[in-house]
Amino acid sequence: MSGRRGVNTVRGPQSALTSFLAANNISAAQIAEDYRRRRAADPGEGPSTAAPTQDQDEALAAAAQAEEDEKKTKKRKRKEEDAIDEIKKAKKAKGGKAADKKEKANAKKKAKKANPDLDDSDEEDYDIDYKKAKPAPGQFEHCESCNKRFTVTPYSKEGPDGGLLCTPCGKEMTKDLKKEQKALQPKAAAGKRRRKVESEKLDGVSTGGAKSLVQLCLQRVAQHHDDVEELGDLPPKLLERLSEIFSKKRVMKPKTLPLFLRPDLDSVVVHDAAYLEEEDYLQMFSVVPNMKKLVLSNTCQLKDKSMDYMLERCHELRHIALYAANLVSEEMWHRLFREAGAKLEVIKLKWLDAAFEDEAVRDMVNCCPNLERLKLKLCRRIGQDSIDSIAELPALQHLTLHIGREVSNDALINLIEKRGSLLETLSLEKFLDADDAVVEAIHDNCNRLSKLRLSENDTITDAGFTALFDNWSNPPLTFADFNSTRDVDNNNPTGPEEAVGLASSGFAALMAHSGPSLKHLDIASCRFIELSAFCDVFNGAQSYPALEYINISFCNKVDTSVVAGIFQSCPKLKSLVAFGCFDVDNVVVPRSIALIGVPRAQDAIIQQGMGIDVDEAVGRMVEVGA
Repeated sequence: MSGRRGVNTVRGPQSALTSFLAANNISAAQIAEDYRRRRAADPGEGPSTAAPTQDQDEALAAAAQAEEDEKKTKKRKRKEEDAIDEIKKAKKAKGGKAADKKEKANAKKKAKKANPDLDDSDEEDYDIDYKKAKPAPGQFEHCESCNKRFTVTPYSKEGPDGGLLCTPCGKEMTKDLKKEQKALQPKAAAGKRRRKVESEKLDGVSTGGAKSLVQLCLQRVAQHHDDVEELGDLPPKLLERLSEIFSKKRVMKPKTLPLFLRPDLDSVVVHDAAYLEEEDYLQMFSVVPNMKKLVLSNTCQLKDKSMDYMLERCHELRHIALYAANLVSEEMWHRLFREAGAKLEVIKLKWLDAAFEDEAVRDMVNCCPNLERLKLKLCRRIGQDSIDSIAELPALQHLTLHIGREVSNDALINLIEKRGSLLETLSLEKFLDADDAVVEAIHDNCNRLSKLRLSENDTITDAGFTALFDNWSNPPLTFADFNSTRDVDNNNPTGPEEAVGLASSGFAALMAHSGPSLKHLDIASCRFIELSAFCDVFNGAQSYPALEYINISFCNKVDTSVVAGIFQSCPKLKSLVAFGCFDVDNVVVPRSIALIGVPRAQDAIIQQGMGIDVDEAVGRMVEVGA
């Protein structure tokens, strides 16, 4: 190789000839053309042409070599020019905005000098056409907003001035754009607004009349949850209410969870933990080690590791409520009761499918002697053996059971006979085969009940309910729920001759026994209660001073006169639910009462009474009916 860059040298006579041709600017095309012209001028043949032919071949070879060298030289020059352009671009990118503006101005001057007739509109077109090339992914660039240096990625956002933004500034810009777009969006349709308002009323978030200052503050916090850094020393009761609102709006996430964790708290209540991960549970038990009450719903990611850390950190637990904790193993349930059971007073478990069997219930009974309140709902692996074990809990006062497997009446009667004398609340949901013998056991053994629920049963007769409340030594109930206790037979819609479920006689006996103290009454779908029984109970002359909530949905004998009688007989009534009562019409709702479920399609689901008292409302209904 010679000293010249990029050019291959050929040693011998051809090298000298090539140099000569290049020095005299003689191209291969010229040599070939001259050769063809001389051949045409001298077409003779003979041995005298042998020497010239050899010289001509050498000239052609040299011309071809020169042409090849010329191509390589041009290719090298193009590469050098491209490299120089890349260097210039890199320098321009580092120069910043000032260099861009200066270069832009110089380019404008050159353009105007070349064309004096260039007007302002042409300059604007030039501004649009002239743009700096964006850095490729992997290169470094300075953020247009904060001027920090960052690595360009395919997802880097473009700023308002055309530059690129770093990741934090890009996220901020995206958030601001979303807010602006949301502000520009048309308001929600009337139907959507109506559904939202009715949903808030049903959930208790909104009530009739002006909202309290506390309600307004809690709603504003939930609305701007992303911008809230801490809640300060908010009382536990308000903190729990705010947790309910966050759960309702589906914003209880790892980012907002720390708002509800403080070392001085003794309770953690999260009604929707579906978005929480395993690390969030570890944080929860680390920040609030002195918790006594733990309520977690939809605990999809609660696992043995988190439970193990809870047992290690939280030694003062008294109240545990876990819903859908299906990733906790059977062994961990046994360990929980054995290590923390001595102090536990309340256990509430719901929607357990994968684990928690009869053996775990047996361990719970053996290890939790101070257990006062027990709720087991939809735990699909427990059955009659668990009922037998629960009957041995010595301090049990509040019991709620909803078991999917079949349980004999003998097991229920044994449970009530052993624990009934101490029970203050008893809830038996969907025990379809429980019969009058179970109700009789409640009548004979329970004398301290304030809450009784026997729901979704098609075996207990109206006579059994009547016998329960006649001469019952138990004090009047404050909470009575007998919804869906009725005969279900599509071939006999009027029911059997002897009424099954809570019917007219049983309803009258219930109100005679507990009417003066009842606060909550649910008789939904008790469709064999006759109109005459409703009119006798709610006749305006009888008074039920404590009754605040009544559910008479799908009692198809109810009409407008019954609703008017309820308004007159219940001075403290707040909510009356009457879905499926098709004979109720033209109701005038008094102030401070919410009538739910009666309207036609165009009306609100909840009719909130305002402005008039009961007598005036009843008078207007009488006028309309006349």
